[in-house]
Amino acid sequence: MGADADHAEALAARVAEAAARGEALRIEGSGSKAFYGHPVKGVPLDATVHRGVVAYEPSELYVTARAGTPLADLEALLAAHGQRLGCEPPRFGGRGTVGGMVAAGLSGPRRPWGGAVRDLVLGVRCVNGRGETLRFGGQVIKNVAGFDAARLMAGSLGTLALLLEVTLRVGPAPAAMRTLVLACTADEALERLAAWGRLPLPLTGACHLEGRLHLRLEGNEAAVDAAAARLGGTALDDAEAFWTGMRDHTLPFFAADDPRPLWRLSVPPAAPQPALPGDWLLDWGGAQRWLRSEVPAGTVRAAAEALGGHATRFRGGGEASVFHPLPPAARALHRRIKAAFDPAGILNPGRLYGPEGP
Repeated sequence: MGADADHAEALAARVAEAAARGEALRIEGSGSKAFYGHPVKGVPLDATVHRGVVAYEPSELYVTARAGTPLADLEALLAAHGQRLGCEPPRFGGRGTVGGMVAAGLSGPRRPWGGAVRDLVLGVRCVNGRGETLRFGGQVIKNVAGFDAARLMAGSLGTLALLLEVTLRVGPAPAAMRTLVLACTADEALERLAAWGRLPLPLTGACHLEGRLHLRLEGNEAAVDAAAARLGGTALDDAEAFWTGMRDHTLPFFAADDPRPLWRLSVPPAAPQPALPGDWLLDWGGAQRWLRSEVPAGTVRAAAEALGGHATRFRGGGEASVFHPLPPAARALHRRIKAAFDPAGILNPGRLYGPEGP
């Protein structure tokens, strides 16, 4: 763990210099999510040098950290005060930075109940493609009037701005946690989850894998006990290891040596299971579905669209497109936003859209 350091001025100057030269920059963090998105050709810009917690008010439920701050450091600080990040962000390889978490916009198993990364972003300080330092949002939820540019950074993969600081909403850690396992098919799991979704249950995780539905309950002891008695099933002894494996993709399902592409389908949670061959893992109560398959990209994306969702080639495969193609109107909007933040296109060019650009 490196010492806290403020390199905001130096980073802004480097971006301004690159903008003047028309030089592309490849923003680099810990490298935990380097596989995600399209390859970037550009001069490396190390964002990890800018690190450290700037402000933390446990009673006000917010923390402000520099973008290069290791995610593990931030989570350890929150845990010491009985708090956590509700989005349960992945820490692939045990790494990750605060800026990388926001830029990638990936959330863990708790996402439907604890919120997505973008839901936790209250404010950001960043450098646009001209080398100008900008600030959006603030430190409380009711701070947005008009366009919410701070949350726009979530999932942008560094193509809009270089993040310097991020202010995040935090929440309390639960007093009790229990995981139940029920044997059922994927279709049965979806039916049960649709019914349970209408009940006041303290669910914070719902995953179906290899014929077993895993349910995580969190809250006070009485609420967890009552929900467990109502749902049935058997308690999982190594629950923490299972949910960590889900969060950080260390379960055998996500094995890096599997030659088949890994697809992520985002669909309505009650949507029926697509008739696609391969191995499936259902997360987020059915809203996020992982598929290991050699099925052509067009077939996977058509199946997701038919259910009202979209599909991302998360790992593997050689197709040109990683992310689901945008409709013309949405693509035009992305172009305008990209031009407003990075008119010369020097920040992580191609990472989000591929060589063709937005």
